[in-house]
Amino acid sequence: MKMTIKSLLLCTSILVMTAGGAFAEMVLNRGNNGDPESLDPHKTSTVTEANILRDLFNGLVAQDAKAELVPGAAESWTVSEDGLTYTFKLRAGAVWSDGSPVTADDFVFAWQRVVSPETAAEYAYMLTPIVNAEEITAGTKKPEELGVKAIDAGTLEVTLNAVTPYFLEMLTHQATYPVSRANVEKFGADFTKPGNMVSNGPYTLTAFTPNDHITLTKSASFYDAANVKIDTVNFYPTEDRSAAIKRFEAGELDMNDDFPTEQLADMKVKFGDQVKIGPYLGTYYYAFKTDKAPWDNPELRQAISMAIDRDYLAEEVWQNTMIPAYSLVPPGITNFIASPMAYADMSQLDREDKAKEILAGLGYTPETPLKMEIRFNTSENHTNTAVAIQEQLKPLGIEVSMINTDGATHYGYLESKGDFDIARAAWIADYKDPENFLALCKTGAGNNYGQYSNAEYDGLLAEAAATADPATRMGILQKAEQKGVAEDLCVVPLLFYSYHSVVSDSVKGWEPNVMDIHPTRFLSK
Repeated sequence: MKMTIKSLLLCTSILVMTAGGAFAEMVLNRGNNGDPESLDPHKTSTVTEANILRDLFNGLVAQDAKAELVPGAAESWTVSEDGLTYTFKLRAGAVWSDGSPVTADDFVFAWQRVVSPETAAEYAYMLTPIVNAEEITAGTKKPEELGVKAIDAGTLEVTLNAVTPYFLEMLTHQATYPVSRANVEKFGADFTKPGNMVSNGPYTLTAFTPNDHITLTKSASFYDAANVKIDTVNFYPTEDRSAAIKRFEAGELDMNDDFPTEQLADMKVKFGDQVKIGPYLGTYYYAFKTDKAPWDNPELRQAISMAIDRDYLAEEVWQNTMIPAYSLVPPGITNFIASPMAYADMSQLDREDKAKEILAGLGYTPETPLKMEIRFNTSENHTNTAVAIQEQLKPLGIEVSMINTDGATHYGYLESKGDFDIARAAWIADYKDPENFLALCKTGAGNNYGQYSNAEYDGLLAEAAATADPATRMGILQKAEQKGVAEDLCVVPLLFYSYHSVVSDSVKGWEPNVMDIHPTRFLSK
């Protein structure tokens, strides 16, 4: 029988008897946007998945409640004078949830798995700073040639192609998490199932009922278990944000990482400072299928972009919880100056006039309309955004139809390079560096949903990766954004994010931060 949310809450709140008396199990119920497409850390790409995997696994480096870097599976590290070799010392005595030791070989196995073409990891490109990673993914070298090796069971050495300022922060991402070779080889693709999964983080996977809940239980084998307060965390898929807010109000959810922005005024009255809004390093964008006519025409892409009223989207649709975006890289990254689109300072009326002129020159008018289909994942906010854009484009001779699917299906379709016209997507920073955003448009990148490809752009990213001087590197990345985004519109930036969440007053340890990261191990009730 399917366990309902109410019956699950009742079961998990029962008092547990011990020799010393009775104590209440500490349970946290988190709303989490949607179901994960996978719990294999090397085959995931969304924030929804990252929120869960951050509780299950522990990378070499971790993030604390304020998203600051702290030691993870590695208790310390050193860097060579030339900045190319990192040597990590793993925690002595650290074990997997099955009691077997966590070793340097686990990281070697995991990272070779990420870059292997057979894995088809969306984030394989993230490891390109490591020697031979890009060649392995391209199939010209073997996984064993990756620039990472176990010096001994407790020492891991990583060799980079060039100085990489964001390398340590990159290691907090799930693509760099270790997996147990024995576990993966024993169960194959089923190693992610409850009862099979072996993990090294603060929690273990107890239950996964699709479209209902995922339950994680505190791991007694985690090195810092004594400081982990939450005993059980339940993640509930909350694509229906209105329903999520009703659950929050009823006490069924302790927190949820989104809400319908049209309800913001009422929510502020009802929930007060339990409504959390603040700056967030993320960009909300649409991606054209740039390898398919007519969307392969940059001029057409620019016309459609000009016609979209971003001020209206930010102020009316998102109730000023978002900021109009005219570049891919959001504000807040130190020493980077973004390259906005040329029409960023034009009035909306002037943009629309220019867009009409371009569209007419291409043969598209209200009498001879262009048909365009928008794909987006389930959310009242995404629906309202698509409907607003549909209305904005209609007077220009663009007939918009829409396809809406759940988050796992939507991103699965994009990642498999499915056919589409234009699709909603978003990018939340994995680390605070412009490269993390600009790599979305790199030829062959797993998250390059629109299949954009430009040799000049790729060359600028490669040049930046090989440049040690920070100021020079930032200047090259600025040129890359100018070429790939401002001129070519490899994606169409629409809005810069703020986080908007609801968090119960009963939850302690929730810290605002620009990464909007809130690991359960640092929370309590």
